[in-house]
Amino acid sequence: MQLRYVASELGNGLKRNVSMTIAVILTIWISLTLVAVGLLMRAQVNTIETHMGGLLEVQVAFCAKQSTSAQCVSGQASREQEAAVRKVIDKSSYVESYRYRTREEAYATFKATHTDEDGNLDPVAKTVQESDMPTGYWVTVKDPDDTGALVSSVANLPGVEAVFNPRREFAPVYRTLNVLKWAALGGAALLVLAAVLQVSNTIRLAAMARRREIGIMRLVGASSIYIQLPFVLEIVFAALVGAALACGSVLAIMTWAVPWLRGHVRLWPWVEMPDALAAMVVVVGIALTLAIIPTLLMTRKYLKV
Repeated sequence: MQLRYVASELGNGLKRNVSMTIAVILTIWISLTLVAVGLLMRAQVNTIETHMGGLLEVQVAFCAKQSTSAQCVSGQASREQEAAVRKVIDKSSYVESYRYRTREEAYATFKATHTDEDGNLDPVAKTVQESDMPTGYWVTVKDPDDTGALVSSVANLPGVEAVFNPRREFAPVYRTLNVLKWAALGGAALLVLAAVLQVSNTIRLAAMARRREIGIMRLVGASSIYIQLPFVLEIVFAALVGAALACGSVLAIMTWAVPWLRGHVRLWPWVEMPDALAAMVVVVGIALTLAIIPTLLMTRKYLKV
């Protein structure tokens, strides 16, 4: 009987406050979509940093079989040449740490950046073999300003095809992506605040509309949770609908926008579905928190239970 009453009150509450419920759903949808976009932007920045190396990392690429630069006229770099470069890196006072990049790792990254919108390898990637990939060292320097000194010390060594300094080449990209990420999260924070205020107004109006029956319930000894539950479920329903729409927006981004970007911008790998699923889990968690905690606080204030 009690569950039937709660369900009945939930349905009546949604009917009474259709416009307010729609407003809450739309506000939560837009705010949580921006939260998800911000999280995807953060994941994309991390993906680019992993692929390109951090701003403190210098990439030393050795000559491969297919290298055509003037420094690689003697062919693929030998183990002795790689060892000589390693000695220079070991002795450098600018180096904090370094790691060796194998052909397998280079080939995996190459394939990730040469796919079409459907995830298939493009014609160029199909002609490249793992043995064609260059090995190299990824070197982390102690200070960003030291990258130039390190580059000059190894760039002309035998067997070195190129030294790539991502600090100089991709610093504008990192800055732009970080600005977009924080802009999305900042806008989402403002909309989440708007959603909290919207929830507060919805609870206040609903409490005023039901104050007569709430007074009767108090007189007959109804518990606080019994009185609060219809209000909580009403907001939870709106929050879950908004979260579902936000998750649908994320899926739309992963289905259409990301494949398009992957097919047209091949400088680095793009976010994958696990990143989107992680963002959706956060979105649902925020939606439930946004629904339950403010609603319990507001109902205690306006219902005085």
